[in-house]
Amino acid sequence: MNGSKLILVTGATGYVGARLIPRLLQRGYAVRVLVRNRDKLTRFPWRTSVQTVVGDVLTPQTLGPALAGVDAAYYLVHSMTAGPDFAQQDLTAARNFGRAAQNAGVKRVIYLGALGNEQARLSEHLRSRHETGQALRETGVSVTEFRAAIIVGAGSISFEMIRYLTDRVPTMICPRWVRTKVQPIAIEDVLAYLLAALENRAGADQIVEIGGTDVLTYGDMMKGYARARGLPRWLFHVPVLTPRLSSYWVHWVTPVSAAYARPLIEGLRNEVIVTDDRATELFPEIKPAGYLQAVRNALAQLDPAHVSDTPADSADVERHTCSTSILDGMIIERRQTAVHAHPAAVFEAFMQLGGSHGWPCNAAWRLRAALDRVVGGVGMRRSQPQTTQIQAGDTIDFFRVVAVEPDRMIRLKAEMKLPGAGWLQFEAQPLDDEHTRLVQTVFFAPKGLLGILYWYLVYPAHKLIFAKMIEQLASQAQ
Repeated sequence: MNGSKLILVTGATGYVGARLIPRLLQRGYAVRVLVRNRDKLTRFPWRTSVQTVVGDVLTPQTLGPALAGVDAAYYLVHSMTAGPDFAQQDLTAARNFGRAAQNAGVKRVIYLGALGNEQARLSEHLRSRHETGQALRETGVSVTEFRAAIIVGAGSISFEMIRYLTDRVPTMICPRWVRTKVQPIAIEDVLAYLLAALENRAGADQIVEIGGTDVLTYGDMMKGYARARGLPRWLFHVPVLTPRLSSYWVHWVTPVSAAYARPLIEGLRNEVIVTDDRATELFPEIKPAGYLQAVRNALAQLDPAHVSDTPADSADVERHTCSTSILDGMIIERRQTAVHAHPAAVFEAFMQLGGSHGWPCNAAWRLRAALDRVVGGVGMRRSQPQTTQIQAGDTIDFFRVVAVEPDRMIRLKAEMKLPGAGWLQFEAQPLDDEHTRLVQTVFFAPKGLLGILYWYLVYPAHKLIFAKMIEQLASQAQ
């Protein structure tokens, strides 16, 4: 039984680790995670299903307890943004972990590194990924090293850079690195390989190159994303723009910081394609997807149901706090407040929105509905649910109910004309016997530059309207 095998995951809060853990749990494995800060697990629903050990791969004495009794371990750690000495930190961390794993009798370490021809002049980032795998092997522990290029999926830094550049820049002046060949791979396929390595002993002590079915340039990837998103885009190539200048450009026009963009762009000077088909021999059951299918899978995640961003569990909530973030292609504006009422009363206040009850700042909503009708939208339908209990599929004015959890949550999707997709979500979270946290969240997935401009142009009005809305809901619930 898989349940008798204890699997350690490092980098559990990272992009790959956070998606790997629920799949391990689904397959019946017992999972332990090594984290530097337990609070970072708050937003992950699987946190209560795993063992947690607080430690650091740069602190050897913390690794013994983490690796005790472990059958196999995933090494998904890197220090790309740790500063100029990140490569040395990665080497030290890998040696510490490899020695501790060897001493603990761990049967296998599974490591995810990066593609790149070792005979070429690799960027510091790519070279460090190779050296990390070698450092693990030198400790004597059995290592399966997967090497991948750009991972395509919502939340992957490499993919998000493509997403934001393509969405926000209709006409782009492109440097030479945009023409470098790359072999992207879907996150679903990366996870399939990582899981298969647990059962496939033939993969032990192997370096396995993995990639999707398409070899493209970075420019091809941007154009492919644009096609999948229905956006006209034009690329013009120039022989200038260094990786440093390009990283600053990415920093200014996208949410991706220069600290991440620069090593990624420097890595794009090197071709990162599969040159060894060992993966098909070792794991013939895995059939990697093409790039466009991977993009479509990522775009399907543009829905609040797939966004892992959640409010903190702390009961210390100030009145009417507001925060805005950008995550996985979504703009998320969240307001929350503590209400002196039970969750059922707060939920009942949600049920009074729209229809014959109207909306807070109702004149503004009616004006928006009238403008929507002018451009061919649904306008103010004044629909009423057919039953006293609102259900998924019901319409409320220009919203459709897409999810309901009685006494806890309701999510509405806007059906008005928008340059993107928008949702409005209300949650009632119990704090104690007498208080409830009321959480009001606006999700907006902008489509192209027009979507970004729309958000910021209407934001002043939205700020007033949605602030008034949570005040009225809190007052009504109390």
